[in-house]
Amino acid sequence: MTSAPRVRGSEYMLWAKTRSQAPFNLATSGVRAFPLRDLGVTLDDLEMAGPSWYGYAPLQAALARKAGVPEESVVAAIGTSQANHLVMATLLEPGDEVALERPVYDLIENLALHLGAEVKGFARRAEEGFRLDPEEVRRAVSPRTRLIVLTNLHNPTGAYASERELLEVGAVAREVGARVLVDEVYLEMLWVEGRRRRPEEPGRPEDLAPRSAFHLGPEFIATSSLTKAYGLNGLRCGWILAEPALAERFWRLSDLYCVIPAHAAERLSLLCLERLERIADRAWSQLARNRAILDAFLDGRADLETLRPGAGTVVFPRWRGGDVEPLCDLLRAKYETTIVPGRFFGLPDHFRIGIGGETPELEAGLERLGAALDELR
Repeated sequence: MTSAPRVRGSEYMLWAKTRSQAPFNLATSGVRAFPLRDLGVTLDDLEMAGPSWYGYAPLQAALARKAGVPEESVVAAIGTSQANHLVMATLLEPGDEVALERPVYDLIENLALHLGAEVKGFARRAEEGFRLDPEEVRRAVSPRTRLIVLTNLHNPTGAYASERELLEVGAVAREVGARVLVDEVYLEMLWVEGRRRRPEEPGRPEDLAPRSAFHLGPEFIATSSLTKAYGLNGLRCGWILAEPALAERFWRLSDLYCVIPAHAAERLSLLCLERLERIADRAWSQLARNRAILDAFLDGRADLETLRPGAGTVVFPRWRGGDVEPLCDLLRAKYETTIVPGRFFGLPDHFRIGIGGETPELEAGLERLGAALDELR
């Protein structure tokens, strides 16, 4: 008789659900929630049940149009987390190797360990702007590697991986017979923000119209959702982009996790996709205001070393004072403010800040963060 795999949880998710809430919350990584009243829907737009067997056909078509892919390459999922779970659970067997970036998002690593995989890390170094280095990936893989997993924009730093770098990682994957999973939930931020740059402004051309890594070759699988960039977290509208034969395998495994999704959420997701330009405008305006506030704060903090990615909702400062746990504890107890401790990403002298919330809350939270840093100086 074989033993069942050891069930693992996520210390980060436990903390996020029980400890991150505060009057001044700098721990949230998405933009503020888009209010239902602003969507302009009525009860006539919704139904409790509908034909959602292997995807709700109108929603599947809308997601395919958005991504520029055939419909048979789209697999619906309950958020990006379930999308990642479907991919990794389909492709990994106990004892397989999986190469993960460092720092890494806690849920991705713990999922790999839960599935019985052996984790190998490849560094994204602070002194190099946390860039994706294909040579680091090459050093982490072997003939036993089945999957290379990374995030773009990088979670927790917001660093951007270019198509050139991704293509080089794809070449590494082909050498060992592996696939590349790219979690692109934060890449949607470039669609929100980058598309508003004028062509004559500085910036990589691909930033103006970012496309999914799925388009770079059959070894690539991409996951994403409407949650982070648009304030639509409650809809849990996620997806996988993969070649059709592999997409079919994901659909079949999905049957074990979720027979059918909540149809009302599918209908609302479709309405949001039809209004995505307006929803994105709101998010972009919010982020533009908030990034200016963050930059002004960072300009005055010699005790913080911070990559400023220029897009997205998160930054990942290093505190020159060392382990940030005393800072986090002081912030919560005295200043009613939360940030994400870097230990959840393997770097205890760092912390993550989210800038997607209400502007007054961000201003007040950063003021309190500054006061706590001064107190511990």
